[in-house]
Amino acid sequence: MSVIKVERKILEKNDAIAQQLRAYFTEKKIFAVNLLSSPGSGKTSLIEQTVKNSRSLFKTAVIVGDLQTDNDAQRIAALSIPVVQIITNGSCHLEANLVRDAFQNLNENFDLLFIENVGNLVCPAGFDLGEHLKVVVASTTEGDDKPLKYPAAYRNSSALVINKIDLIPHINSDPEAIKKNALLINNRLEIFEVSCTTNQGIESWTDWLHSKIKQS
Repeated sequence: MSVIKVERKILEKNDAIAQQLRAYFTEKKIFAVNLLSSPGSGKTSLIEQTVKNSRSLFKTAVIVGDLQTDNDAQRIAALSIPVVQIITNGSCHLEANLVRDAFQNLNENFDLLFIENVGNLVCPAGFDLGEHLKVVVASTTEGDDKPLKYPAAYRNSSALVINKIDLIPHINSDPEAIKKNALLINNRLEIFEVSCTTNQGIESWTDWLHSKIKQS
């Protein structure tokens, strides 16, 4: 029972900070998206392509979570947009207090805030970071049954981005099976099939983000 009480206390504190963050983001007209995925699925590549294809639509800033390095933040900084790195030193997820502290190092001249979570589909799924919605990124190389193995990440997300579709001719992967399994978990998911290498599908994805920003 003590373990459950400690866990509840941690989540309650996190949720309180997250609610304050979301209210602040809404007030300032900043649309916040929490990106979840397994390591190597392409979150950073998706952010890069989103920024390159949306400069005329909206301004973007990024908070990057990583276990140990700032490699991803360096890639994003090369796009000349605001970025802050959070190094968790082994922690498997971001928490709302870390996002709050990182946000203080950003200017507020942007419309969209990407929170690139630590590569993991277990712990990050349960923590509210003050985002307006979660998006899960799945690579075609991960296997068609990934949604069934990690249902919480898909259940708690508003959209699924199936990345690396350019590799389909070379691997044993079926995007229709990925979509079917994902919709079994969450039938309200918006689904986008993209390639960050060829730019296929990126326009539909950025148009959807733009519509969400305008609605917020």
